[in-house]
Amino acid sequence: MTQMPKLIAILNVVAWSGFWAFGFLALTSDPANGQQMTTAAILAAFGAAAGIWAYFQLVRHSESTGYAKQRNRADRSHLEKEYNEETA
Repeated sequence: MTQMPKLIAILNVVAWSGFWAFGFLALTSDPANGQQMTTAAILAAFGAAAGIWAYFQLVRHSESTGYAKQRNRADRSHLEKEYNEETA
């Protein structure tokens, strides 16, 4: 189980590197060569999607292990009590 966060971290770095590299290629390629620009843009989008997914997985893991503090969440227990009183 300890190896999975390391692999996701590596995926995160590789994905964001691909996003920046292919994004740069998409933006600087010759506009006359639309196929090259489209391919680079699609690969950049896949890199961004994989990078975002990996980042959120790392955040989830760091919160569950206690490395990062938990997100602030409202106490909604009073809503259930109020709902049960209204329906009774």
